[in-house]
Amino acid sequence: MPSPQSPPSTARLADIAVQAGVSEATVSRVLNGRPGVSAGTRESVLAALDLLGYERPVRLRRRSEGLVGMVTPELDNPIFPAFAQVIGQGLTRRGYTPVLATQTPGGSTEDELVEMLVARDVAGIVFVSGLHADLTADRERYHRLSAQGVPFVLVNGFAQEVRAPCVSPDDRGAMRLAVRHLAALGHRRIGLACGPRRYVPVARKIEGFLAAVAELGTAADEAAVAASLFSVEGGQAAARELVEDAGCTAVVCASDLMALGAVRAVRAMGRTVPGDVSVVGFDDSPLIAYTDPPLTTIRQPVAAMGQAAVRALFEGVAGEFVFLPELVVRGSTAAVPG
Repeated sequence: MPSPQSPPSTARLADIAVQAGVSEATVSRVLNGRPGVSAGTRESVLAALDLLGYERPVRLRRRSEGLVGMVTPELDNPIFPAFAQVIGQGLTRRGYTPVLATQTPGGSTEDELVEMLVARDVAGIVFVSGLHADLTADRERYHRLSAQGVPFVLVNGFAQEVRAPCVSPDDRGAMRLAVRHLAALGHRRIGLACGPRRYVPVARKIEGFLAAVAELGTAADEAAVAASLFSVEGGQAAARELVEDAGCTAVVCASDLMALGAVRAVRAMGRTVPGDVSVVGFDDSPLIAYTDPPLTTIRQPVAAMGQAAVRALFEGVAGEFVFLPELVVRGSTAAVPG
């Protein structure tokens, strides 16, 4: 990562002004600590300074309000770095220092990472797709964390028995969007490639998918669901089952990585996407628009969810906040063949 540049010269004030949407005179007042600038404008200028890679003048650096942990299951799936970036930016704006704690195969578990964060006296923890999303996991770990007085918020995976804020996408609604899109293209044999059924988001996706297929007039028990792993390889295995064994002409996937695996599986069968089989992903991960073909997907509202998670962490309002996803149509879906 490149190191921050020295404080900007006069010639660069224009760049900061454009980034912040203010005048060069306002930028100058902020950088020199002069009065007459609102708090919101000041934050916009400082954010622009950060985004352009400049160091903040010493007089403008504020002391951290404390550390906040962000616990993620992995970073291989690009949706997790995307969440980490949005949440980290939100914490920084509030004066907190984000600490990313990621589980790795054979490495630290979620409980070990939490123990490390608590030992460092963190001001809070944000769990992204953690054990709270696993219906078989013991919820006692979160009760203990509450008893220790550490505020936390859950992202993706509502656990009703855990008294904490939870931020989720509307997984059922997402499946409805995908199925209706494919039905409008003439598909009637539609399959769902998802992760392990023990996860809350997966259970909700299956429920929404079956309901949406039933609305088409096709019996819900005829809908094809293949549970696998949240990976490219998992998507390959699930798509092979859905297309070869179940005869699906369209596959909805529970993640973009699974969708890439589904595309690979269809091609390995000697067929094409979307000519023979349509594929829909979920997340709208960074760079997914540049795949071959560009992936039709359900966009998870990462920015809104991440910002809400930061607010909820400090407001401490228990309950689930659900955000509406968006269908992004690209090149991996087309009319049913023949």
